[in-house]
Amino acid sequence: MQTPEQAVLRDIVLIGGGHSHVVVLKSFGMKPMPGVRLTVICRDSHTPYSGMLPGYIAGHYSYDEVHIDLRTLAEFAGARFFKDEVIGLDRASGKVLCKSRPPVSYDRLSINIGSTPQVQQVAGAAAHAVAVKPIHLFNQRWLALLERVRRQPGKTRIALVGAGAGGVELTLALQHRLRQELESLGRDPNELSFHLFTSSAQILPTHNPRVRRSFEAVLAARQVVLHCNSAVTRVSDRGLQTADGQQLAMDEIVWVTQAGGAPWLQQTGLALDDGGFIQVNDQLQSVSDPRVFAAGDIASMLGRPLEKAGVFAVRQGQPLAVNLRRSVQDLALRPYRPQRSWLALISTGDRCAVASRGRWSWGVSALLWRWKDRIDRRFMASFSALEPMRRASMAPQAQAQSAVKLDAEEAAQAISAMAMRCGGCGAKVGATVLSRALGALKPIERDDVLIGLHAPDDAAVVRVPPGQAMVHSVDFFRAFIDDPYLFGKVAANHALGDIFAMGGQAQTATAICTVPPGLEAKVEDVLFQMMTGAVEVLNEAGCALVGGHTGEGKELALGFAINGLVREDLRGLMVKGAMKPGELLLLTKPMGTGTLFAAHALLKTRGRWIDAALDSMVQSNRLGAQCLQQHGASACTDLTGFGLLGHLVEMTRPSGVDAELDLNALPLLDGAQETSAAGILSSLQPANVRLRRALRNQQAALKHPNYPLIFDPQTAGGLLASVPAAKAEACVLALKALGYGHTAIIGRVLAQGDALEPITLKF
Repeated sequence: MQTPEQAVLRDIVLIGGGHSHVVVLKSFGMKPMPGVRLTVICRDSHTPYSGMLPGYIAGHYSYDEVHIDLRTLAEFAGARFFKDEVIGLDRASGKVLCKSRPPVSYDRLSINIGSTPQVQQVAGAAAHAVAVKPIHLFNQRWLALLERVRRQPGKTRIALVGAGAGGVELTLALQHRLRQELESLGRDPNELSFHLFTSSAQILPTHNPRVRRSFEAVLAARQVVLHCNSAVTRVSDRGLQTADGQQLAMDEIVWVTQAGGAPWLQQTGLALDDGGFIQVNDQLQSVSDPRVFAAGDIASMLGRPLEKAGVFAVRQGQPLAVNLRRSVQDLALRPYRPQRSWLALISTGDRCAVASRGRWSWGVSALLWRWKDRIDRRFMASFSALEPMRRASMAPQAQAQSAVKLDAEEAAQAISAMAMRCGGCGAKVGATVLSRALGALKPIERDDVLIGLHAPDDAAVVRVPPGQAMVHSVDFFRAFIDDPYLFGKVAANHALGDIFAMGGQAQTATAICTVPPGLEAKVEDVLFQMMTGAVEVLNEAGCALVGGHTGEGKELALGFAINGLVREDLRGLMVKGAMKPGELLLLTKPMGTGTLFAAHALLKTRGRWIDAALDSMVQSNRLGAQCLQQHGASACTDLTGFGLLGHLVEMTRPSGVDAELDLNALPLLDGAQETSAAGILSSLQPANVRLRRALRNQQAALKHPNYPLIFDPQTAGGLLASVPAAKAEACVLALKALGYGHTAIIGRVLAQGDALEPITLKF
């Protein structure tokens, strides 16, 4: 996460992670624009490069070789990455509507989401066909298809609907890979039969006759049955039907045709063409809204119909970046001039390709595939070697000077935001901003809250129910991710963890947060996003937000003082100092958040690693703690900043016991071993390592890959508990059934020995 040195003046939001937007992100990463904040909203952290997708299907490339890590690219660009699905626009208020988070405000908007299969136009296609687009969803469907073919004995009939360049390429790639799979299993590859359907009279209608003849020969040689003039009108679980009434039995149907614009665009009021694509002018700007831009397959240029090909999306990236910059500066936009013809290298699945450019072509050749492979790998490399590009972007000559134009009120706010800030009560966020941001929140109400946010006063007044005692805890930390909504969720989960770990029920929360100064609308939006995430978590826990304090600070930060309730007689209470010899140690969540986010800041992670870490952080410990109580856990703590070893020492010392940790049994987040092995560790790690004196046999364990991770500080980590040995296995199964899928028995409690080092490592 990068902290901007200048107040945010304008927001550019990018919807989708298509080819044009990855170029925009790279451009802003190389040449930042002070005062302008980028936000990317995309359903997936890894965006596929369509030019290499057939090679991936054919088995020539790995998943990572054909996907751009969008989350890491956004980090390089200093952009916020919001992993979500867009479902609409509120253009009047300048907001993007999302499926799983609050609306996202924009000053300029760009849409690069590709096309969407219009399978609903053919009866049964949505239910029984595998749609290639949107590409980001195709991988899981392809892997499922691959597994079905592996497991399905006997004949398998596969149909592909759509015989443009994408359909032909995919047919040959699928055939090449699946035949190889059957051969490797000792089965007859001729069990497979392939059929290619098109409503046209010929394949590859946008290419010249020589290219068509080349591929007709390849398809015939590979015994792919070609069905021209055969529009598919119905699909079922048994096969398909064509317009002439012919019914053909099929086992798998892949849909590579009839793509259009996403359905949610229909409700935006933007001008769309007959296919549902956004109509744009030569500047890639919506013809109906100058604040909205579009590029790639989702854009339809007036007077310049373009083929839906990745080459145009890539070429539009730089002009789009230029015009987004110029638009927020109120400068004249520059036209994008698409090339009249372009080179298409169409692969045949078996490391050969055909070249096509206008009337020119070159037949099937391995040399052409090697040329295509070199071009594609060079393009992908330009989005993977980000660290040296970051260093280059920090050079003085790389910095762009912002000339964002503001109205008089905004200008006054901007001057105030960038001026020397007051301390004390002068550092509070303004009352108007605060009331607007918090007014939209809906914290739950509890009968035992006598005075809270519903009737705010100088302090909250809370009743302690009869027979219960109060548990107090407080946590506070600065943001480590650029998504304020998700950060709010993590911060609330982290704060609640102490209450749950003791077996308590959360009652009330008081928030304290700092927000970087800036334009009132920007401060209000960040505060609203962050507190919305936090309140969702608090509400789910039955915890009422009753007040708080908000001030200005250089960095976004959030914490909570939590009040919880336990039985007054302390029955069922889980404390750190109650471990008993013979009990087994359970951990409910995987570890590794410290090293992973340290590596993410250095652009050394994969997006899916960070996705998994965040999913773990936002999982509440509430149900896990209840399950541990039900299975007789005697001692428990939540794993946070001191790491596994630090928190275990906090348990063994007051309990008067020793413990044994099994390094091989530790549940770890994906990527944690890789980043720690690379020496990328949290800034708190050195302080935690000082506790190595508690280890009896650390010298023997130094070479174990999991050794550094016992010192790794965790944020919103899992519960570490000691459970009676007889109940441990049942407890693990119950925790996994509740969604704590990484729960593991990681060690055992021992009677205290004579040695000064209480922890033994097993490996």
